Amino acid sequence: MRYVVVYDLGIPPENFEEAIRGIDAEAEVTCVPWHVDEPKDRLAERQLNLEVNGPEAEEAAPEAYEAVADADVLITHTAPVPASLVEAGRKLRLVGCVRGGMEHVDVAACTARGIPVIHCIRNAECTSDFTVGLILAETRNIARSHRDVMAGRYRRAYVNEGYTTSMRDLCVGVVGLGHIGKLVARKLAGFGTRVIGYDPYVDAGQLADAGLDVELVGLEELFGTADVVTLHMRVTPETRNMVGADLIGRMKPTAYLVNAARAGVLDRDAFVDALRERRIGGGALDVYWEEPLAADDPLLQLDNVTLTPHIAGTVVDAIPKSPRLLAEEIRRFWETGTSEMVVNLAQIKR
Repeated sequence: MRYVVVYDLGIPPENFEEAIRGIDAEAEVTCVPWHVDEPKDRLAERQLNLEVNGPEAEEAAPEAYEAVADADVLITHTAPVPASLVEAGRKLRLVGCVRGGMEHVDVAACTARGIPVIHCIRNAECTSDFTVGLILAETRNIARSHRDVMAGRYRRAYVNEGYTTSMRDLCVGVVGLGHIGKLVARKLAGFGTRVIGYDPYVDAGQLADAGLDVELVGLEELFGTADVVTLHMRVTPETRNMVGADLIGRMKPTAYLVNAARAGVLDRDAFVDALRERRIGGGALDVYWEEPLAADDPLLQLDNVTLTPHIAGTVVDAIPKSPRLLAEEIRRFWETGTSEMVVNLAQIKR
């Protein structure tokens, strides 16, 4: 079987080769570079452009078009996979991505060809940990009180002093019960937190099988009920700006909105306006519509939001181990014909 890997500065090609040969000793592996001669901060800019604007926003690796012509599997990290590259792969049986976000892959083009698209959630544990940390930091003023103490201010009262409470007394609404969303729900259960959830692709039986006590509710009910809403969706045409003025307007004035997933699922203006006008209790973000934040960004003028610089998934082993995680997902898919990590399997099977 022939594999083509389009790699970048984030993961060396030998990591991919070792992982692929771990599941297929006879595999033929071709590695194609994508902007490996650029500094890492430029790669981060390209990655954000793709996340915001899709797989056509950056040019694909020119060498990939020839390499993929006779390939069975195409694997990428952050390099784009536009429709033209999918069409060039006349024999493609699978497209793989060693990260959770799929905005840089034209999944619709793959689906039209009947090509499964598989990914891996390389940083699910650390992102779910961080999400719980954001909830704690915002609801209990951890970050802002640290800032004050470091500045010589010994404050004990903050904007949310009238409704600060324990995790056990909160209701948290998890929007998106994929791998990360389920982990967040599981970790919140350890606090005794009531967890409600919304995901049109998950049913109560699946949650029960996973050992999760999560009450599934409608999206509007979730926003109107939860003390904390945390977002865990991919950006798709259906989810882009899904959380807008209407849903935010249903939140309680003491409720918090947390997003460590993708900025594109949240309407920026609606979120900022709700915070500025105190129509919700607070918020916490690890992802932004433009990164880094500009010096005059209105978020920086607010006293009811916790901001971190897109580090929820940043741990020392997440990126290096991701080719191995993807390879194992591919092996399971070849063996069983199914996988939760194939993002378009239901559409292909129709």
